[in-house]
Amino acid sequence: MSFALALVAIASIATPALAQDDSTPAAETTPGVLTTPAAEINCNTDGDDVSEVVAQIASIYEIQSEESTARYRAQEELAGQGANEAVGETQAIIGQILFDANGIPLQCSRFDVDLRTLVSDESRRDNFLYDNTLETGTYPLATFVLTSVEGLDQALVDGEETTFTLIGNLSVHGETKLVAWEATVTKDGDTIQGTAKTTFEMPDFGIEQPIVGPVISVDETIVLEVELTAKQAG
Repeated sequence: MSFALALVAIASIATPALAQDDSTPAAETTPGVLTTPAAEINCNTDGDDVSEVVAQIASIYEIQSEESTARYRAQEELAGQGANEAVGETQAIIGQILFDANGIPLQCSRFDVDLRTLVSDESRRDNFLYDNTLETGTYPLATFVLTSVEGLDQALVDGEETTFTLIGNLSVHGETKLVAWEATVTKDGDTIQGTAKTTFEMPDFGIEQPIVGPVISVDETIVLEVELTAKQAG
């Protein structure tokens, strides 16, 4: 089994292995956590319950960690300083994008981010996130598993920037929610580069405000961003 398909197999653990979700949100979905429950999809790649997705795969693009970044942004209030934007990021991101014969991303495409490697400009903040807010010893990964795409009805065209919406299950801190991301992608031969952005409220994932050191308060709205480079597997 290839590296990419192995990751798809892992997705069957992170996402319930049941029938494809029929409650896809309407078009023009706003980025963020949706009110629709997390989708129930089957991403199995072997055994008696093989996912129908596997048979539809025409190409696989693997995320290049060294050329990709995952990032959070949070607005905080600091004693003696006032408003500040806290930014933490990591390149510890792996995954794959699966395409069908029409060049449309398939459900079970995914990425995983190692939250234990997030680094900001303040080590006290980072350590508090690891030990308390994100509890990365217990919940080391953030995982996104695609369930559907809105606003993309044809294959990506080389050299053209395309914006569309990714919808899928985001798992963070032991909670899984259906989340929409605004994505902008450009294809160049066997390489895809793009960005995706979404937001969530800390209580959505049972996360407490990280109040430590000079931090007086933190806005509960968190922005998540990913910058991805993916190359077609041979």
